[in-house]
Amino acid sequence: MTGVRTATATAAAAEVPARMRAVVFPAPGEFRVEEVATPRPRPGQVLLKVAASMICATDRKILDGKFAGTSFPHIPGHEFSGEVVAAGDGVRDIAPGARVGVEIHVGCGSCDRCREGLYNLCVNYGKRETGHAHIGFTVPGGLAQYVAVPRSALHELPAGVTLEEGAWTDNLGIALWALERGRLVAGERVAVIGPGAIGLCVAQLARALGGRVTLVGRGERLGRARPYAESVIDESDVASLNGAFDLVVEFAGTAAAAREALLLARRGGRVVLGGATGMGVELSGVQLSTIVRGHLDVLGSVANPRRVSGRALEHLAKREVAVLPLITHRFPLDRFADAWATFVERRDGAIRVMLVP
Repeated sequence: MTGVRTATATAAAAEVPARMRAVVFPAPGEFRVEEVATPRPRPGQVLLKVAASMICATDRKILDGKFAGTSFPHIPGHEFSGEVVAAGDGVRDIAPGARVGVEIHVGCGSCDRCREGLYNLCVNYGKRETGHAHIGFTVPGGLAQYVAVPRSALHELPAGVTLEEGAWTDNLGIALWALERGRLVAGERVAVIGPGAIGLCVAQLARALGGRVTLVGRGERLGRARPYAESVIDESDVASLNGAFDLVVEFAGTAAAAREALLLARRGGRVVLGGATGMGVELSGVQLSTIVRGHLDVLGSVANPRRVSGRALEHLAKREVAVLPLITHRFPLDRFADAWATFVERRDGAIRVMLVP
């Protein structure tokens, strides 16, 4: 790439403060904001100055110790953007000052799943010595002023896409991958269950791809969802639509939502389940004949492989997706406790809560 400037970790060290502020989970169930050592990029890594970082429901699962790959103390944060400050040895294709979003799954690169491009299913999950990284889960994340991440995790933001929008890079990849898993065809009827951040991204991307979208949910969030679908329906009234949809995408994360998804799909339709990423949610009360006689394709969808986020950012750049209205609250990093309570308690209909380091 012509004109790209590179910075070595050594040269950049003098420009980066030795200490930084970060959110730390010292142990399951505990959090605080404290001063810690600023990371330095290792070979193949890039140091980012974080511009914007968001709280996700998965952060609550991490805090509760429900992810086996997380060790404590831990710096969370897996929805963030930033600017390149320095690069470690071997990184020569990205310039200091580049504006980037982060795709959080980095596979080992050599196992069978990674070689298929499915590095979100890396069989060496959690093994840092193999090169695997799940940013914000098994390695430090972006709820901090600086973070060191593998170069392969970065997507340079298209012109016109802001850094706040760039914090949605991974979310948009997750949403688009669910639709690609479901093999959406233009003109099809699509039901999206769960009007949270990911569900609203799914709805917008489905419309951009030609789907006719109905959002299913409840409460204040459902009211916010009206601009993003042809129709919205409260889950208490959804039985009237059983069998009505070519594709059903679920991002509510509950067993009830999964059962609902199976009933909403037409015979021969497809169901994508993406919400229940943590342990503890079991599916019961489903007649297997619903799947067998319904000839349903029932698919799980986790994260976003094959650099799907890059394709999703193209939709963002074309203004086919609006993410800024989904940021309902903003706080400085040092007010993480207030931000956390706002998100967890869904204060004022919170969807995404953003922190600015």
